[in-house]
Amino acid sequence: MSIRFVSHLSLVGYIFGGAIDGNFPMMRLTMILLGIDFLRSHWRGLRRFGWITLIAGIVVFLDALDGSLYFPIEPFACLLLFEGAATLMVAHSGMGGQRILRYVKGAAFSLAALLILAGHHHGNFVLSVIFGLLFFFDGTLQIASAVVVRYRRWRPALWGGIAEIALAIFFFQPWPSNYEGTVPYCLGLGLAFAGWNLFILAMRVKNAAENPGLKGSVFMAEADHLPPDVVEWDGPPDDDERALTVHVWTPVGSAAGEAIPRPVISRYIAAVDRNGVISTGHAALESPGGVYISLYPAELIDQSPDEFARLLRATPENNVPGIFQPDYATESAKWCPSTRKVRIRNYSEARLKAFWESYRQNESYNLTYRNCSSSVARALEAALEGSVGRLWQKRGFWMAMGKLMSTPELWVALQLRKRAETMAWTPGLVLDYARALSMLADPRPTGWLNTSGRALKKMLQRRVAWGKGKSGEEVTED
Repeated sequence: MSIRFVSHLSLVGYIFGGAIDGNFPMMRLTMILLGIDFLRSHWRGLRRFGWITLIAGIVVFLDALDGSLYFPIEPFACLLLFEGAATLMVAHSGMGGQRILRYVKGAAFSLAALLILAGHHHGNFVLSVIFGLLFFFDGTLQIASAVVVRYRRWRPALWGGIAEIALAIFFFQPWPSNYEGTVPYCLGLGLAFAGWNLFILAMRVKNAAENPGLKGSVFMAEADHLPPDVVEWDGPPDDDERALTVHVWTPVGSAAGEAIPRPVISRYIAAVDRNGVISTGHAALESPGGVYISLYPAELIDQSPDEFARLLRATPENNVPGIFQPDYATESAKWCPSTRKVRIRNYSEARLKAFWESYRQNESYNLTYRNCSSSVARALEAALEGSVGRLWQKRGFWMAMGKLMSTPELWVALQLRKRAETMAWTPGLVLDYARALSMLADPRPTGWLNTSGRALKKMLQRRVAWGKGKSGEEVTED
């Protein structure tokens, strides 16, 4: 069992949650990032790997039911602890959101490993409670959003939420293994549903004429402005570098007055100022080729608290006329500059333009399912179609799959995409989604050995600079 395989555990809960509600968001995002052409040429290997993973997951799950484990739980926990500790050691050298993700991943892996190694009843019980609470809260949130928002496929999502709550109950109660099978249960379920996802993915891409993960995807020239031998970058694009830009006006940053402090709500939903006025923020996308996507309602929507709840429903009666802004310069001059920007090198201008020509034909606006943020999210996915496969195709299919699956930002992007599709895309969600996708399309070195080397190099450079500065000060004093 490799360290890279251990990293897939961060996807276990999400894979299972997505599979049981019928949406398979992991499969769709994989198709978008790797590209339909790249996947079609490897569909047989993908199908075989899916069957193997599915069978392995079922075997591991059944093995844990009788309480007599054949699964090597202690060596597995040691690998988890090793990966978690190594991640924590180099987490400080990450950039921006990558640093936070590494700390979260390292802490979660280390805590899980310590609870497993603690053994006996208490460690297994704590793990069962943690997994149960995760499934319970995710299922509850999914049920609530399905009932309130009524998005497309809300009924399968509703049943998926009920299934997650049933699974939470399964983790809470001691039957049948008295909590000893908690980790094998999760690993088995994760492997089984990951294998099923891969099998369905292989069959869908086998004869697909277009990318099933995108509506109206096109096939034309890829990003030709990238050096052919580059697969990783040390940081985000420079200001003068050709790159796609996602502009975000955060709810707090665009509020007319002083916003009432509500960290999570203000970050992802809306900010309310002292006068009770709601600010939802805004999002737009700009490319060097002249595409600018920024959708507004043609007339100001009443966002008073009483009307806001009614407008949350993604139903046709809430559609209103919309208008697309001409460019960023005009929009920022009329309002204010964007408060956050995410820039991505590896994208396809041709795919983005094809999406824009089709999308702009409909100017309707819906606060929940067709707003400024959902427009940017869909355009971003169209522009990034095949971006990961394009980078790693020369190194083989499994290298591309391994690189994609072992990157923690994939888990973050999946979670954000699920939350947005089951509720609504907001500027806060788009901001974090764009940041996660930028780490996948423009990958940074993520291996802990590479990161350790870069961290030691930075420390050495700082030490040398400090030594030179100290020497200069002593010369001056003499």
